Amino acid sequence: MAERNRVLSTRTIAWWGTGIVLLAAVAAALLLWLLGGGTPADSSRLDALRTASSIVVGTGGAAALLLAARRQRSAELDLEQKDHDATERRITDMYGKAADQLGSDKAPVRLAGLYALERLAQSHADQRQTIVNVLCAYLRMPFEPAAEGSSEELQVRKAAQRILMLHLRPGSEPEPLGSYWPDIDLDFSGARLVALTLTHCRIRSIVCYQTEFEEFATFRDTEFRSKADFHEAVFRERADFRSAVFGVNGDVFRGAQFEKHAEFGVNSEVSLAGALAKPGYKRSWPPGWAEEPGSDGWLRLVPSSVSE
Repeated sequence: MAERNRVLSTRTIAWWGTGIVLLAAVAAALLLWLLGGGTPADSSRLDALRTASSIVVGTGGAAALLLAARRQRSAELDLEQKDHDATERRITDMYGKAADQLGSDKAPVRLAGLYALERLAQSHADQRQTIVNVLCAYLRMPFEPAAEGSSEELQVRKAAQRILMLHLRPGSEPEPLGSYWPDIDLDFSGARLVALTLTHCRIRSIVCYQTEFEEFATFRDTEFRSKADFHEAVFRERADFRSAVFGVNGDVFRGAQFEKHAEFGVNSEVSLAGALAKPGYKRSWPPGWAEEPGSDGWLRLVPSSVSE
């Protein structure tokens, strides 16, 4: 094992300082002896020597400034990295604490967790989709609205739905809302949602495969920019898709069941191929679609030309 270098002693520093002074004195005496004759040639040599010395000293000073700038930049980068790491740790701690609150058996604690996640997403745009995924996962958890003691949980779930609605509304084009979260994907697959309201929203994609909508589900004036999937979804009461915009129009509602009312109006353009509806209710389908009796007691949605 190599011996650790020792710190220079005061005596060693004094000896080195004395040596440097003596070296400078010898150099000065030598220059005076060689170039101190006072002749024009000696004066010219001394001027050239002084100029060269100034250049050397200036270059050394510039090098010192460059090294100081590099050290300053390195210190700034270290400080920036430390701030970034501290911010990441703070976000992780806040996220973990809020997620733990969602698992509480007390409704007020779960509500506090929801609002903590909302504040975190509002302050940190790079965390928004992750936090939305957590909210969607919470809404996908098993839930029985008619079960005993479910009223408090229903309020928590409605709060989660309201958070999503408020942050998916872009507002007007000249003055977009600062609370809007753009490019958000929603996944409600297999969830049971009560009184879902997502009106005037702009959503990148939504998946509602086998989702059950209790009471009503309204998506009026909402734009699904890339994907909308309502395959095998069940609408128990009223479904409102008036003026909704479906960015990529495939068989969005194949296997979906409209048990009561459905409103699409004349401004929604979407394929209803494979959708089913119970007879006995007044509905407004998109242009080009009509109901046709099926063999199982349900009405099938087919293009108007087929039903005529």
